[in-house]
Amino acid sequence: MRALAGWAVRAAAGVLTAAALGHTLWTGVVEPGTALAFATLVALGELARRDHHPAHADGVAGPAGYGRPAPLGSAGALAYALLGHNAGHPTHHGVLQTVAVVVAAALAGTVPHIARGRGPALDHVARRVLTVAFAAACFQPLYNSGRLGERLGQGPYLVLFLLVLLGLTALCDAALAAATAGARTGWPYAPLLRDELRALPGAGSAICATGAVMALGVAVAGLWALPVFCVPLLLTQMSFRRITAVRTTYRQTITSLARATEIAGYTAPGHARRVAALSCAVGRELGLSERELTVLEYAALMHDIGQLSLVDPVPAGATAGLPAAEARRIAELGGEVARQTGVPAEVAVIVERQADPYREQPVAARIVRAVNAYDDLAGGGRHPGGSLAALEQLRLGTGRDYQPEVVESLARVLARGGRGRVTPVPPG
Repeated sequence: MRALAGWAVRAAAGVLTAAALGHTLWTGVVEPGTALAFATLVALGELARRDHHPAHADGVAGPAGYGRPAPLGSAGALAYALLGHNAGHPTHHGVLQTVAVVVAAALAGTVPHIARGRGPALDHVARRVLTVAFAAACFQPLYNSGRLGERLGQGPYLVLFLLVLLGLTALCDAALAAATAGARTGWPYAPLLRDELRALPGAGSAICATGAVMALGVAVAGLWALPVFCVPLLLTQMSFRRITAVRTTYRQTITSLARATEIAGYTAPGHARRVAALSCAVGRELGLSERELTVLEYAALMHDIGQLSLVDPVPAGATAGLPAAEARRIAELGGEVARQTGVPAEVAVIVERQADPYREQPVAARIVRAVNAYDDLAGGGRHPGGSLAALEQLRLGTGRDYQPEVVESLARVLARGGRGRVTPVPPG
C-alpha cells in the first residue's frame, strides 16, 4: 500500500508535467520576460542546492527538516505560482505554464548535479511539481477570472488569503513528503507526517514566507524585487548548512568513541553499528520522532562504552547473559563515561538505564536493551538460525527484561530486511 502511494505521487507528477509542457509548447509562453526571470531564480536555486543530509545509523536520511534541498528554488516556484501583478500590471500565466516553467528551470539547474552523479531524487521532483501545481491551481483561476480582486482587492485581505493558501500548500507538501518517504523506507505514515509537520515552523515556513513576499514585492516593484528578497533565504540556507556540518561532525565523533570498545577488544567488530542501525529501525517502527531517533542512535552507539572501565573484558562483549547486578554496574559506568564526553544528558540516561527492568526504562532504553540482546544472542548474524533463536529468547524474556511491543517491532524490522528495508552492518 505504501509503495502504491509513492507510485501514485510520481505518476500524478509525471502526467501533470507532460500536460503542462505540451500545453505550453503548443500555445507559447505568456509574458516570456517574467517567465524567464522566475525560471532563472528556480534554476539558480537548484544549482545552489545541497543533497547531503544527516543520516541515521540505518543508512536512511531523516525526512523532516532535510527534505527541501533547494529552498531558494522552492520559494521562487511558489512566488511564480502566486504571482498576480508585475509592477502593477496584471499577469496572465496559468497553472500549466507555471508547472512547465518550474519543471524546465529545475531540469536546467540539475544538469551540473547529474553530470557529477548527484541528480535529485525523483520523489523531490514529484513533490515540487505537485506542490507548485496545488498553489497555482488555488490562486491563478481565481485571480485570472477577476473574482479574487473583486472580493479581496489588493489590501490586507489578499495578504491573509495568501497566508492561508501557503499554509494549505505547506500541509500538502508535508503529506506528499510523508507518503513518498513511507513508500521509500516502509516506515509508518503517521510518524513521518508528524515529523514533517513539526519541521514546518523551520525551513518550511521560511520558504513559504519568502515565496509570498516575492510575489507581493514583484506585484509592486517589478522583477527587480526578486534579487532583493532572495538575500534572507540565502542567509538562512547558509546557516542551515553550518548547522548540518556541525551535526555531521558531532555524529562522527560519537561513532569514533563507540568504536573504542571494538578497538580495545571488549566488543565484537561492528556490534555498536549493528545495534544502532536496528535500534533506529525499531524506533521508527514504534513511531519515534526525528529528535528521539537521533538521541536513540547516539545512545545505541555508546551503549557498551562502560566496558572500557572493566579490568577483565566480558567474554565476546556480550552483556545480555550477565547477572543483573553486573549488567547494571556496566550500564552505570557507561552513563558516567557518556556524561564526560559531553553528549546530551538524555543520551547518558538511556545508556545507564539499559539494564533496568523494562517497565522502569524510557522507551529508547527499552529498544537499546532488546536490540543489544538480540545481536549478542544472534552472534552478529554469524550463526545460521541465530536470528530465530535469538528472537525466541527475547520473547521468553518479555515478562521482565524486554517490552513485548519492542520485541515484536524488532521481529517485523528483521522480516523486512530481505527486501532492503534494513541492512545490518556486517561484522568487521
